[in-house]
Amino acid sequence: MLILDDFGMERGTEYGLEQVYNVVDSRYRSRKPLIVTTNLTLEELQHPEDTAHARIYDRLLEMCCPVFFTGENIRKSTAQGKMERLKGLMNGKESL
Repeated sequence: MLILDDFGMERGTEYGLEQVYNVVDSRYRSRKPLIVTTNLTLEELQHPEDTAHARIYDRLLEMCCPVFFTGENIRKSTAQGKMERLKGLMNGKESL
């Protein structure tokens, strides 16, 4: 089992794309399981910006079943909570 987390956020260099392609293609050819998380939309995966991305995305779409998740951004709500606590500390309303 291989899990690629935050797919699509890697550097878009030619070398980087080739490495990603090699990993995805290796899993594709060996028919081994692959889980991919990404912030890319299904539309972006289906209509890539260039051929280099198209050959990666085509394999992913054939190998994986897209599952769309919605909900609150946990990082954003955690940061908001920390900010509120800091404001309370600075105003003397809260203690450490």
